[in-house]
Amino acid sequence: MSFPWARQYEPKTGLTKFLDEKLPLPRLVFNAVGAGYPVPRNLNYMWNFGVLAGFFLVFQIVTGIVLAMHYAANAEVAFATTEHIMRNVNWGWMMRYAHANGASFFFIVVYIHIFRGFFYSSYKAPREMIWLLGVVIFLLMMATAFMGYVLPWGQMSFWGAKVITGLFGAIPLVGEPIQIWLLGGYAPDNAALNRFFSLHFLLPFVIAGVVILHIWALHIPGSSNPTGVEIKQESDTVPFHPYYTAKDGFGLGIALLLLFTMVFFLPNALGHPDNYIEANPLSTPAHIVPEWYFWPFYAILRAFTMDFILPAKLWGVLAMFAAILMWFFLPWLDRSPVRSGHYRPLFRKFFYGLLVCMAVLFWCGGAPAEEPYVMLSQVATAYYFLHFLVIIPIVSQVERPQPLPYSITEAVLGSDKKAVLGENTEPAA
Repeated sequence: MSFPWARQYEPKTGLTKFLDEKLPLPRLVFNAVGAGYPVPRNLNYMWNFGVLAGFFLVFQIVTGIVLAMHYAANAEVAFATTEHIMRNVNWGWMMRYAHANGASFFFIVVYIHIFRGFFYSSYKAPREMIWLLGVVIFLLMMATAFMGYVLPWGQMSFWGAKVITGLFGAIPLVGEPIQIWLLGGYAPDNAALNRFFSLHFLLPFVIAGVVILHIWALHIPGSSNPTGVEIKQESDTVPFHPYYTAKDGFGLGIALLLLFTMVFFLPNALGHPDNYIEANPLSTPAHIVPEWYFWPFYAILRAFTMDFILPAKLWGVLAMFAAILMWFFLPWLDRSPVRSGHYRPLFRKFFYGLLVCMAVLFWCGGAPAEEPYVMLSQVATAYYFLHFLVIIPIVSQVERPQPLPYSITEAVLGSDKKAVLGENTEPAA
């Protein structure tokens, strides 16, 4: 994004001048997250979660590298090395709890970030590529988290791996060979654990690479804002630093306070007690359930209980993957010229319906596969797909949006003409 009023980087010392000429990293930082990056002046705290997601990615990489120094990806000793980290490694218990709860916080901020994008239509032109890369990041996160959940080699780790990889077996003709290829055998064992550990270690760096592309794509059109109105003048913007670095810093402080409250006082609240039992292929847990951040998609998977042309299991697998993949098409499903949900009253009502739907799916995904949870999952799944594939396209065509402000400045300061046009409102001396 280039604006004529954006501040330009000016190296002042010999070292910074040398760096700017040979390796202009200071200029890159200044233009990317510093005073040289103008952003809309009306961003609220919902725009903090992108920065928080980036922080938790780095947090997970750092804590994961430390844990990998003490972990052995071997089915015979994986559970024991996990306990070794907890009991014998200095501060190992804190590293493991920070990594486990950090994954939950990573998903919390990403879910909020995604649903902020839904409400403010951050997927609309000219920001389609930002959105598409964001969906790719989410899919990579899901894969990384699943493989990480297997590594402690407890009961839920083992049976979760068996159930999830078993889903590929529902694919006609090629399903069983794919399942065997993924596991390196007919059941989760040493080969599967080695593969999952290798990919779990590698994929966060792939995510980091896609995040760089995501931020690069963001800097071309610039940040969206709560009004959905594009920047028109200098008065619509403020420098990213110090205004939003301070705001993001405050949000980060709150997030860290909550994270370490979980780490020190409620470290296992988001986990499952059965994962403290060593994996046993001969003992199936009464209720196999994945980590909480998979629950809505697990509920969609289990919502299909009847064979219709295709087996119910295959319908569930297709629906589970389609639930995320259809986000790729949102920029073209929503044809409304207005972005912000604040100015779309009908869209806003259905968005609240989507939030209720997701809450039901979260609840049902963590519940046993019995009534009334199965029926509720089916109703919520039906609404979920109707929302994206039917309701959004229809609403975008028939809705009458409310009037938009002329500019971001008008939305912030009111309709005073001089303030909106950025003119000097103080009397001359």
